[in-house]
Amino acid sequence: MSLPTRALRLSGSAVLSRTRTAAAAARSAPSVVPFLNQNKNFHSSPYFLTSKANQPSPGEFSRTDPKIKTTYPGDDSSELPSSTLSPTLPSFSLQGKVVVITGGARGLGLVMGQGIVHSGADLAIVDLNQEEASVQAKELVESFKKMHPNARPPKITTHQCDVSSETSVSSCVADILASHNNKIDGLVTSAGFVENMDAVNYPIDRVRKLWGVNVDGTYLFATEIARHLMERKAKGSMVFIGSMSGAIVNVPQPQAPYNASKAAVRHLAASFSVEWAKAGIRVNCISPGYMLTALTKKILDDKPDLKKQWTSLIPQGKMGSPEDLMGPVTFLLSDASSYVTGAELRVDGGYTVA
Repeated sequence: MSLPTRALRLSGSAVLSRTRTAAAAARSAPSVVPFLNQNKNFHSSPYFLTSKANQPSPGEFSRTDPKIKTTYPGDDSSELPSSTLSPTLPSFSLQGKVVVITGGARGLGLVMGQGIVHSGADLAIVDLNQEEASVQAKELVESFKKMHPNARPPKITTHQCDVSSETSVSSCVADILASHNNKIDGLVTSAGFVENMDAVNYPIDRVRKLWGVNVDGTYLFATEIARHLMERKAKGSMVFIGSMSGAIVNVPQPQAPYNASKAAVRHLAASFSVEWAKAGIRVNCISPGYMLTALTKKILDDKPDLKKQWTSLIPQGKMGSPEDLMGPVTFLLSDASSYVTGAELRVDGGYTVA
């Protein structure tokens, strides 16, 4: 027997075997006729194909409900009027929320606070320098009024605090709650600082101070506000401001303690997100890359070669601006990110993946 003939016979046997098995299964399976007879609505459905006459017309399956009618603009209307369009999804709004931001009187914290306010939230600015925070709070309110003349101005309060002190943090949170009807919905931990120094020459007291602000400050505010949310049985969102330095080692600046502190912040966010998930508290981390703040601009003006070196390693070919953090922080605080927790969002122009 030739191989093709044998293969054909084997194939035919396999088909016959499957046919017999299918027939046996059909005989042993319970009949569906009683079910169909008992469910007259099933028969009457326009999508039950008993004959060609009942087959749906083209496009009929695309409608979820035949009763729903959709009105489209006329042929002479090239686009919808702007008054019918919402500028963004409602879930991105922070309206009705109270957000706390540490380190909010200057730099990245101040700009993120501006984005939070313009997204509809009331704001509590926490800073070691309350006088500066008060000046910035007034400017934020005036800025909001100019952009939204018909809207209710946000309530912005300022609170002095040493974020590395447990008693200071506890007192500060109590003051915030008293100022905002015993309610806090969100937290942004932006307080922090960086120093460049060779590790072998770095005084341990300076290391402890840096970690006290960057790590302890994040931990103390997060746990204090988490307790408040749990007592209220309320959901909340926290955004820790880390750094790409928590995942990579920046070159050429020597800043081992800073890098380690930001790695701790990143992992605190991940750990808290798991621990507090069932309480409805989301915790995420934003890790900025090289940002052109007033402080970094001053440094780079004196070291143009350093700026050239940094930007040459950034795929987008430029440093970021503080405004680049407005959208990410608003998204993570809002209900638009309700299923996002434990995430690290790097805002670095692609630096860490290049």
